[in-house]
Amino acid sequence: MELWQAQVLADRLIDELNARAPEIQKHVDYYRGRHPLKFASAEFRKYFEQQYSDFADNWVQPVADSPVERLTMTGVKPAGETSADADLWSVWQRNGLDADSQLGFVGAAYGARTFVLVWGNPADPELPQVTFEDARQAIVAYEPGSRRRRRAALKTWQDGSREYATLYLPDEVWKLERPKVSTQTRKTLALREVDDLLHAWMPREVPGEPNPQPNPMGVVPMVELPNRPLLADDPISDVSGVVAMQDAINLLWSQLFTASDFSSFPARVVLGNDVPKTPILDKNGQKIGERPVPLEKFATNRVLWLSNPNAKIDSWPPANLSAYTEVIEVAVGHIAAQTRTPQHYLIGRMANLSGDALIAAETGLVKKVKEKQLWYGQALREVFQLIALARGEAGRAEAVVGGHVLWADAESRNQAQLSDSLLKLKQIGFPFEWLALRYGLSPTEVVDLLAMREREAAADPVAALMLPKDGPAGDQPTEAAE
Repeated sequence: MELWQAQVLADRLIDELNARAPEIQKHVDYYRGRHPLKFASAEFRKYFEQQYSDFADNWVQPVADSPVERLTMTGVKPAGETSADADLWSVWQRNGLDADSQLGFVGAAYGARTFVLVWGNPADPELPQVTFEDARQAIVAYEPGSRRRRRAALKTWQDGSREYATLYLPDEVWKLERPKVSTQTRKTLALREVDDLLHAWMPREVPGEPNPQPNPMGVVPMVELPNRPLLADDPISDVSGVVAMQDAINLLWSQLFTASDFSSFPARVVLGNDVPKTPILDKNGQKIGERPVPLEKFATNRVLWLSNPNAKIDSWPPANLSAYTEVIEVAVGHIAAQTRTPQHYLIGRMANLSGDALIAAETGLVKKVKEKQLWYGQALREVFQLIALARGEAGRAEAVVGGHVLWADAESRNQAQLSDSLLKLKQIGFPFEWLALRYGLSPTEVVDLLAMREREAAADPVAALMLPKDGPAGDQPTEAAE
């Protein structure tokens, strides 16, 4: 590809990124609790918008976080293998992705997608660099008519007065840079000058590296993890449908607080009496006018002065604030139903729920997590394929892309019930290693557990003979034990 072609492709991808960015930034703001006051009347906004500018009853965050709490990768198993691949998992862990993957999954929850970039490490060919990338800084372009065949990818960022981009193609990588045009600069320059600056991508020279740089993997080294993908449209953010109801809840809270301030106590009113006034005297002591007495003084001193003998005192009851809280609970219930978030995650009330009732309450969330495991798992297999290619292991890359990703159990289980079910599965022939994985141990922990069993057997052979063996007759003693 020629430089001008790389410049044009980078511009097109940047334009698409810029089109996506406002919606993603909006969801980021809502996730962090930065909510503008919406749906309020002009009068209410005039007097109270500033007062409630920093308030947010943030339901967006738990909606985004609740499935991610149950998305824990434990390994990857290539096709045709009976155990997880320890080498590929070591690369994952040494890149700190046990933690960073959670950041990526949260980013996909509010940003509708996240990206994973894989590139070789000159300092250690066995340890490729793997990073999760934010959807505001990365983009993948696909072949026309395909949702999977990657044509190009772009990673962009800003530093100081410069904007940087790295364009990834199947056969080469371009590193580009250009001046960052601020809003003030746009105002002072003519449109043509701004356009020239924005399209002035130039090669970014890195000492010791050619530009363009060959891509030894032969494929675009960035993978997109879509959240709730659609056949012919962009994926959907988990929080996009929550924003409107979140705005309504914030308004209801602001109105409740205002009502609490003005009318949460019984109020009294004086009828048939003028506002108390004090005379205004000149320097000679002559009355020249009157001014109202500050009513705050009467409230503070708890004194009431009535000059009219026909005056009456009446009262009205305090405002019913529970009307607001009831509507808020209904709104939160709508959020729970629409996002399949258990209500006890949001409302925070549990009344003697049995284990079966709790499992039933979380069924929607568990199904939602399993859907994410399906879609993320498909993309993550391609990530591990890229890791194998970056290590120069074409055979392993072919096997892992046809394998499957291992996840921790998404369900909350009672330990006694889980142990009982595993024991029954053992009795009908399920092997110990499978049961250990089902119990929730990672493949690495299972290997350690099997090694512990071997050490115990070596230390006490007689006791080892009494241990149940793998297989249908595992609960029967062996002939030697007899």
